[in-house]
Amino acid sequence: MPTLPWTVPNSPPAGAEAHVFASRFETRTLWGALRFLVRTPAVRRQAGRAPGAYGAALRAQPLRRTFRTLSAWESAAALKEFARSGAHRPTSRALADQMRDVRFATWQACAGELPVSWEEATRRLT
Repeated sequence: MPTLPWTVPNSPPAGAEAHVFASRFETRTLWGALRFLVRTPAVRRQAGRAPGAYGAALRAQPLRRTFRTLSAWESAAALKEFARSGAHRPTSRALADQMRDVRFATWQACAGELPVSWEEATRRLT
């Protein structure tokens, strides 16, 4: 599962602003990377049904123990609700002790600019 492409559960209205979220996770061990991969499908399904989700993607480099996510939301509140519910909440708690380096970035983008490029997300995460 090296990359899960951008999926669009809800098309944003024309001209809308999107709340973009990018993350980078590095696990302490390969075991932590495996645990991340095992939990990914449930979180991905949740994102595909989440109210206010405009799109999501994952770039995984499990042998490097590195994972990147990119998503766009109707609002910061929609992202917060997603993060605090469903499969995401217990997953993030269960994997917290497996993480060595975690970075987050958020910004606003026009819906017409979605999906945001991985290069842009990486730039904002550094």
